[in-house]
Amino acid sequence: MEHGSVLIPGDGIGPEVTSASCRIIDSALLGSGSSINWIECHAGVAALERGHADLLPQETVETIQKVGVALKGPCTTPIGGGFSSVNVALRKTLDLYGAVRPVRSIEGVETRYQDVDLVVIRENTEGLYSGIENEIIPGVVTSLKVATEKASYRIAKFAFEYARSRGRKKVSVFHKANIMKKSDGLFIRCAQEIHEAEYQDIEYEELIIDAACMRLVQDPTRFDMLLCENFYGDVISDLCAGFVGGLGVTPGANFGEVNAVFEAVHGSAPDIAGKGVANPLAITMSGVMMLNHMSVRSGDPALKVAADRIKTGYNSAIREGDHTGDLGGTLGTEAFADALIRRLG
Repeated sequence: MEHGSVLIPGDGIGPEVTSASCRIIDSALLGSGSSINWIECHAGVAALERGHADLLPQETVETIQKVGVALKGPCTTPIGGGFSSVNVALRKTLDLYGAVRPVRSIEGVETRYQDVDLVVIRENTEGLYSGIENEIIPGVVTSLKVATEKASYRIAKFAFEYARSRGRKKVSVFHKANIMKKSDGLFIRCAQEIHEAEYQDIEYEELIIDAACMRLVQDPTRFDMLLCENFYGDVISDLCAGFVGGLGVTPGANFGEVNAVFEAVHGSAPDIAGKGVANPLAITMSGVMMLNHMSVRSGDPALKVAADRIKTGYNSAIREGDHTGDLGGTLGTEAFADALIRRLG
């Protein structure tokens, strides 16, 4: 059975790590009777370099809408000026309202923490990332934080459904409703109501985000699932990645009602682009999430079997010391992919 997936290589190291990841996924599916038809599209600087007029070409958006799923490499976003974030535009255009960032300790990656296993759920479409900014007078700028009942209810339901479907026991909502009483107050009220109405079997708690960050760094193992509005979720998910080795070992996914985009959440690292040293693990882990999603959507068990094989493969490779440079090793991008493929069995 052939399944389509849009492939967005991205910028910088993106083409290198996505190529390695696709090779791993194709190898895991070899002989299963199922395969992925990779439909290459572009976004970010790569789109401009290929003659597109926009950073997010309509062709790319329409292809994802047609296929329903995409695997995306990192896209460059300049700091303090230039063009706006392609990632934000993609999420808003496709209404990918639910970001999922699993964070777990990996044997063989030494950090200060052990036995971390949590999931950050981030509302992906509003908050301060609505991008509504104005210069009132020279030297005075405002940014508008947007919160709606619709978005708050649906991300709360998404989080509790995710918890229930995966056997998670507790959802912790991070907020600043003691100061932002209207916007964050709305967010936690909606979470409370959804929990009370439908999910009382799941433990629920609320924490003011500054105190929550303190508790996180003291002992991240006390947490199971974290539910955050957009800006908090962006910051917290990167913080949590630091518990287990960084953004190079954590996957990411963005879900809407119809479409889903799986991505490496690290940067495009232009300083090492083209050198063949980037770690393809994060985008490969995101590819595993994609395969699991596609397996459920299509009813094809071969995709889940392949996902499990890849996960076992990279766990084995990392545990046995096959590391790229960011993890203290010597392997390049393709050499790590080879090491993983050898372990597919």
